[in-house]
Amino acid sequence: MKFLIFAFFGGVHLLSLCSGKAIYKNGISKRTFEEIKEEIASYGDVAKAIINLAVYGKAQNRSYERLALLVDTVGPRLSGSKNLEKAIQIMYQNLQQDGLENVHLEPVRIPHWERGEESAVMLEPRIHKIAILGLGSSIGTPPEGITAEVLVVTSFDELQRRASEARGKIVVYNQPYINYSRTVQY
Repeated sequence: MKFLIFAFFGGVHLLSLCSGKAIYKNGISKRTFEEIKEEIASYGDVAKAIINLAVYGKAQNRSYERLALLVDTVGPRLSGSKNLEKAIQIMYQNLQQDGLENVHLEPVRIPHWERGEESAVMLEPRIHKIAILGLGSSIGTPPEGITAEVLVVTSFDELQRRASEARGKIVVYNQPYINYSRTVQY
């Protein structure tokens, strides 16, 4: 089964201003607004068929089922990860099994980052292991680690005020959780 999905954004108002007049592009006469309107209207049955298939037909809930498959069996799909490659292969096979035309993969270059081992130990006033989580795409620490004093700040503004104290130190943001949109920046 072949379907053509026609998406038309924004230009409807502009086209309506030209109702009944020839529409020009690069000085070449194109179809009138009425002709375009008739063509768009001709896709009504196709659009209804797609909607009916997705809502009532054999494709009903398929999107949710496929999303559940990816989330439950593949897990997180970070750029360049093995899980992303696995998810791509699953969807590729699904689309082929659905009988879609021209299903193919294309090579792309994707930045890739893998989480390594993460650890932190407070050395003074006593030895204490600290739970940490590295930020995605962060630069790795050398194998011998880093030992330095810590500068604790509560905001970017405070760090800027205390910038002269930060050189050679590990900066820790001790930012209280307010809500996601305010705290995520730290």
